[in-house]
Amino acid sequence: MVVTYRDLVAGLRALDLGRDRPVIAHASLSAFGEVRGGAETVLGALLMTLGGVMMPAFTYKTMVIPETGPENNGITYGSGRDLNQMAEFFRPEMPVDRMMGVVVERLRQHAQAQRSVHPILSFAGVGVTKALQAQTIADPLAPIGVLVEQDGWVLLLGVDQTVNTSIHYAEQLAGQKGFVRWALTLGGICECPRFPGCSLGFEKASPWLKGMTRSILIGDALVQALPLRPMVQILVELLQRDPLSLVCDRVDCERCNALRGQL
Repeated sequence: MVVTYRDLVAGLRALDLGRDRPVIAHASLSAFGEVRGGAETVLGALLMTLGGVMMPAFTYKTMVIPETGPENNGITYGSGRDLNQMAEFFRPEMPVDRMMGVVVERLRQHAQAQRSVHPILSFAGVGVTKALQAQTIADPLAPIGVLVEQDGWVLLLGVDQTVNTSIHYAEQLAGQKGFVRWALTLGGICECPRFPGCSLGFEKASPWLKGMTRSILIGDALVQALPLRPMVQILVELLQRDPLSLVCDRVDCERCNALRGQL
């Protein structure tokens, strides 16, 4: 089956998210199967049917690991000597990290797109100027907070909760302080606080969110939509009851182990 622009538009409209509501989207192009027109078609359908589209446009290639730093920070200091030599200076036109997917890279290149300027955790979007302008080095997840205020949605296109960046926003509201990371910028090495923790355990949130999740199959991809405000409220309550409820099960996960050590 070949997925067309019409298929995507019809599927997204069937979710009934509201033409005036912005979304933070996460997408896997390959999950759909064959898409006629590729990432351009997926992005076009999103912009046609939604009231604003934002996606994480992270650039991990800017990161460096120092020799020393704060304790219990979910990182092995001094372990990045070789990788540090390959780190790149952040530039607003820097391509999105490949692991983020080709759809967000196409969004970044869109003629109407804007991008925030965090050297690691930038966001790109169309029709979400207020959200993008809210981001600072000290508050990297502020764009998500703006979408919460605007009663926006999370849209998972062929991906699961492990890539749902908005869960990190819930962690922050629940009192998790995050970590410190460092990035190369043209002005020097920039210290970046509130770097989020591991997301590999986030699929554990699915049972708590099942009742509010709208879903549809488009091609081979399961597309899920969750209203941001109630999603965040439920997860904040969950994390306040049990701060370790969404940690991953890897025994060697530095960030999850550091979170355990912070409690």
